[in-house]
Order: sequence, then structure tokens, then C-alpha cells
Amino acid sequence: MKTILIIEDNNDIRESTAEILELSGYQVLQAENGKAGVDIALQHAPDLILCDIMMPELDGYGVLYMLSKNPATYAIPFIFLTAKAERVDFRKGMEMGADDYLTKPFDDIELLSAIESRLNKQQKQEEHYSKTLQEFEKLAAVNGKGAQELKALVSSRKVRQVKKKQVLFYDGDEPQGIYIVLTGSLKTIKLAEDGRELTTGLYKSNDFLGLHALLLDEPFTETAEATEDSTVCLLAKDLILDLLNRYPDVSQQFIKILANNIREKEDKLLELTYNSVRKRLAQTLVRLSNQSPDPAQYKASREELASLAGIATETVSRTLTDFKAEGLIEKKGSHIQILDLSRLAKMKN
Repeated sequence: MKTILIIEDNNDIRESTAEILELSGYQVLQAENGKAGVDIALQHAPDLILCDIMMPELDGYGVLYMLSKNPATYAIPFIFLTAKAERVDFRKGMEMGADDYLTKPFDDIELLSAIESRLNKQQKQEEHYSKTLQEFEKLAAVNGKGAQELKALVSSRKVRQVKKKQVLFYDGDEPQGIYIVLTGSLKTIKLAEDGRELTTGLYKSNDFLGLHALLLDEPFTETAEATEDSTVCLLAKDLILDLLNRYPDVSQQFIKILANNIREKEDKLLELTYNSVRKRLAQTLVRLSNQSPDPAQYKASREELASLAGIATETVSRTLTDFKAEGLIEKKGSHIQILDLSRLAKMKN
């Protein structure tokens, strides 16, 4: 039987929510304010926490902050209950590590669906970690203390689910740390003055996001958005900086990651400056193919290709039609099948 802690100062909401959960087979703990909620969470380590934002003694943000700093409670799925629906509240909670929101009033189905979804995803957390931790062996010498501490740091962090088109962070946000992509994929984008969107980076499993902003100690200069349902892990700023300061071998590997990112962006800048529309789109298709689990085919909309290649959507449509007529690709809707990767890669300017 799973145990759920409800932290809510409104007696009616707390008791009615507890009744629904008990009838559904959950064991329920209740707290009437944030301070009591933290004490109960530390004592009983529930399987999931439902927490109001606006409360006496300690608000929901304070509860989440205190529990996220404790090794016994940091990984407990955390769902905010709030009457507020403004974007700033959603952003603040998600940046702090909340897993989901339920906006009051909510019905039985919404409540139970959110809880079941979070508990099911929690069970898959170990699988995500095990795959990622294997990759971190490459970040330092075998059995090196730096590598071991990095692995321990990642394994102690909570996995966050990011739905397709959900924003992970916005241009101008202060970095809380760096993100590791565990599953799925994300992109970073910049908006031009005329409103057009330009994709500046693509990130897949085991890639790092936000490293530049962290090391420069500056706000993000791009917006990160999920291109498919993804999972990420946040390494807190103070923890990762301490690790980099103590282990030069790990610092050197992060410098290599930064250097590769800079080189990729320099290559893209040269493409935008000197390459023809055909060559730019061909290189974009090759790049997507290299990053796809199935290099022969993948899914990309005209808008996404336009953003990646830095050309107009109408131009993408015409050029894809030409590529199809030339036997380079096959296209059905947003699904693209590469028929001749070599010719695309060697496209003349």
C-alpha cells in the first residue's frame, strides 16, 4: 500500500482529498501547515506528497526546498495543489523541482490520474539512472574519485519529466544548475526581432544543458524546450561547482564539452552565412539523422526544419519536394525517410 502525505491548511479540501485517496486504496497522512508537513515527511518518508502553496508557518515552496535538501526525502514525487494558475507560479515550482501541478478545484479523476502517473514514472527512475551512469565512466579515469563523485551526485538527484513542447527554462532565467538529458530530446531556441524562431542546439540522451550559463554565472541566453516527452536530471549549481573545483580531470572533460558545443555553433554560423538553401537543409537532415535512434528515418515538421536550417517554411517545403523528386528522401507528413544519406552529406553548395 502506497503512502501519500497531504499538506493543506484548508480542512475541507484536505479531508475530502484524503477520503478519495483512502477509498482508492492509499494510506494517507495529513498535515495542516508546511512546518508540520516537513516533520511528517521526514518521519514517515511517504511515497508521494501533495502540497498546497499558500499556507501558514511555511509555504509550499519552503516545504519543497527543505525536503529537496534532505537525502531521505529529495526523491519523493512532489505535486503542488494551487488555486493560482499564473505562469510565474508554474515556472518557480518546476525550477525548484516539483513534479506536477493540480489546480484547485480538481475532480477525483484528475487527482488519481496525476498520482498514478507520478508513481509509475518513479518506478522507471532507476532504469533511466543506470543507463546514464554508465556514460559517466567516460568523464574521468576509471575508478577516479571525480568520476565516482559525479556518479553519486547524479544518482542522488530526482528525475524530472518534461512533456513535449514544455519549456525547461526561459531566456533570461537564472541557472539553478546544469541539466542532463536522460531520455528524449530537447532543443534550445532564440527569437529574432521579427518573431522568427531559430534553433541553436539539439540535445539527446546523456547531453548536458546549461553549462555555459553555469560557468559564466550569467542568466540563460536561450530557451530550452522539449521536442518529445523527455526526462532530465538537475545537478544543483553549488554541488557541481564544488565538484569541478576539486577534480581537475572532471573539469577538463566539461571544458571539452563546451569546446565541442562552441565548434558546432561556429559550424552552423558558417552554414547560415555561406551555404545555399539546398545545402543548409541537406546538412540539417544529415545532422538529425546522426542524432536519431533510427538514422534512416525520423519525424520533423516543416517549422522545425525551418528553425534548424534558418530558412523560411515555404522554402523548406519546396526544397523537400525537390529532394524527394531527386530520390534523396521519402516524406509522408512529418515522417522523413533518408534514401541516400551519402548524397545529402555531399550536397554541393
